[in-house]
Amino acid sequence: MTDKKYTVGVDFGTLSGRAVLVDVANGEELASSTLNYPHAVMDAFMPDGVTPLPPDWALQHPQDYLDVLSTTIPAVLAETGVSPDDVIGVGIDFTASTLMPVYRHGTPLCLTERYKNEPHAYVKLWKHHAAQSYANRMTDIAKERGEMWLNRYGGKISSEWTFPKIWQTLDEAPEVYREADAFVEAADWIVWQLCGESTRNSCSAGYKAFYCKGEGYPSKDFFRALDPRLGGVIEDKMNAPVRSIGGCAGYVTEAASALTGLKVGTAVAVANVDAHVTVPALGIDGPGKMLAIMGTSTCHMLMDRTAHTVPGMCGMVEGGILPGFFGYEAGQSCVGDHFAWFVDRFTPATYVSEAEARGIFPMQLMVEKAAALKPGESGILALDWWNGNRSVLVDAALSGLFLGMSLQTRPEEMFRALVEATAFGTRKIIETFRSNGVPVNELYAAGGISQKDPFTMQIYADVTGMEIRISGSKQAPALGSAIFAAAAAGEEAGGYADVFDAAKRMGKLSERIYRPCPENQTIYDRLYVEYDLLHEYFGRGENNVMKRLRALRAEAKMQ
Repeated sequence: MTDKKYTVGVDFGTLSGRAVLVDVANGEELASSTLNYPHAVMDAFMPDGVTPLPPDWALQHPQDYLDVLSTTIPAVLAETGVSPDDVIGVGIDFTASTLMPVYRHGTPLCLTERYKNEPHAYVKLWKHHAAQSYANRMTDIAKERGEMWLNRYGGKISSEWTFPKIWQTLDEAPEVYREADAFVEAADWIVWQLCGESTRNSCSAGYKAFYCKGEGYPSKDFFRALDPRLGGVIEDKMNAPVRSIGGCAGYVTEAASALTGLKVGTAVAVANVDAHVTVPALGIDGPGKMLAIMGTSTCHMLMDRTAHTVPGMCGMVEGGILPGFFGYEAGQSCVGDHFAWFVDRFTPATYVSEAEARGIFPMQLMVEKAAALKPGESGILALDWWNGNRSVLVDAALSGLFLGMSLQTRPEEMFRALVEATAFGTRKIIETFRSNGVPVNELYAAGGISQKDPFTMQIYADVTGMEIRISGSKQAPALGSAIFAAAAAGEEAGGYADVFDAAKRMGKLSERIYRPCPENQTIYDRLYVEYDLLHEYFGRGENNVMKRLRALRAEAKMQ
């Protein structure tokens, strides 16, 4: 054992999980290891590769999460030679709401022979949008009843959250609902596997399951109003204690030690959500500082000292990001996902050949060509709803749109329009917060796009008119989890008294800052006006053609 102490942060993303080993003294990341999920995202077929899934489903396999623990943590220990005796804590974060039905001993139903072919027995990923009709009905009933907690969620419930997914399971697979002893967040399930204690983290409970400190969950009467069979959902299916983020959930068990290589008794932090855990990784510790975590989707984190009602936000939770502040969340459901979609589906053969000849990926070539264009040059505008709209419309039934194409349109012009659309979407979120009393004075970014894509980041600076500061870590969520692990371990073990102290020593920013170009900003101000018109026209119900087309598609596929 040495004087140096370390923590491990494990970040479970949409397509992969990664661990980092971090020096508690200064936040230095000694090693990282990543495992791509063997089953990836199951949105077309069940694990057998044959049984089709309906539209808008997105499932995952819990064994992939265990494989991350058994692969990445031993890998970082082996690479560095750090003794498990010197690792004082482990923290994990996860996408949310990523939900699974389990038995009382923690076994997911999908891992049993009986339910291995039942879709509802698997993990419903955050972007499982097949519960949209349940979310809509839930919103309508909450409004009819005058449920005051609805205001904390922008007045509208998302299909990405906990209870629409549970209700869908009850309605479409009642046997699974009856058989399950609990529905748990994947984050909490991983902590359960590590320390043997079933808990619910206050972040997921607050933002995704309507939990409020001091009030608890919505009333039994509300759930009965949804469906009489849901009357006991909290007592019967969600009765694990809610623990505050920043605390200690328990300690590594012998079984978890055998799985991960960590020492028995190592502190396990209360689970957290990937976006929220990232805030202290950049040293952010107060209000007015928005963090955009930019990857396949984007989450926007913001804090204030007071509570405000902001239409279309994903949630406002006291202590939801850091203690002492009201934490606000917003987001965009499709960012990097649809950049990759466009390049994969619409890159011409001539571009592919050019990229191969130069020894680069088609994405890199597409970015180069798009970067050579001037703002407004293509005359194309897009809406960034290829995976629905998370904020501020909270509507997974919306879809993407291009406007202004001609027979002369080139792929790079359409690609640039998609990037610009996501930047306009972020500006819409910023302006919605500001117009409802929540200041946004500074803008920060983390995630893969912020680290690898100067082209996109400059567009965001030009569109928002704000300087953008970048995370000093390429694995910011995992670093954030390591910071929370240091707080969970506590001072006596060599960690910190709280998350604020840990973030001061372990959080970091890059020296790179993206600053808006005034000429580009002027053009983007004009384009944003047009974006906003389309946003309101297609998003607020004036023209529901997107939803009519979606319904027609579903009908056709069922025939």
